[in-house]
Amino acid sequence: MDLITVSGPPSSGKTSVIIKTIESFLQRGVKVGVVKFDCLYTDDDELYEKIGVPVKKGLSGSLCPDHYFVSNIEEVVEWGNKKGLDLLITESAGLCNRCSPYIKDIKAICVIDNLSGINTPKKIGPMLKSADMVVITKGDIVSQAEREVFAMKVQSVNPKATIMHINGLNGQGAYELSTLMYDKDQNIITLEGRRLRFSMPSALCSYCLGETRIGKAHQMGNVRKIDLSD
Repeated sequence: MDLITVSGPPSSGKTSVIIKTIESFLQRGVKVGVVKFDCLYTDDDELYEKIGVPVKKGLSGSLCPDHYFVSNIEEVVEWGNKKGLDLLITESAGLCNRCSPYIKDIKAICVIDNLSGINTPKKIGPMLKSADMVVITKGDIVSQAEREVFAMKVQSVNPKATIMHINGLNGQGAYELSTLMYDKDQNIITLEGRRLRFSMPSALCSYCLGETRIGKAHQMGNVRKIDLSD
């Protein structure tokens, strides 16, 4: 079984791109499954069920979604192998922009959209910087010049990534993506002992542990102060 990690900011079009790509896999007889990671709510699993692929979802709740991801990915791979999948796709919201759910030697795709703002590529952090491929969506509602400038900004942040423009509505570009993201010769049985590409932030402070009171007396651990000097 091959494993692909897909991440990107909320509403960037991850699910639409994955569904269009899966449709091209199904036409070629590739058995695909999806595990969706999110924070508080998602009904994207229903969209995957509609196209007939096995799907599971996990909500991190009060936990960081990417910490939740890495704490569960081994069991997710076991589930995919039990289902007899050829390809398992994990979709992660990547909400905090400081983490990256990518694993060494496992293909990683970041989805980002043209409408997110010209400086957004600089704000996303390791989720974009350490991706193997970057998929840019919503190109049909901006000008050619805007598409080119945005792609240039993405490339300046991650010059090694393969950049693709995909329309999540009509699927344009999805077949090409499917040919690049799937390796039929991969045989991933377990992730035991593998490593993440990027370490999670060590932001352990009193607020991480449930503190709600404001003031220096209640701030302990990893605390950083803003420089407000003139």
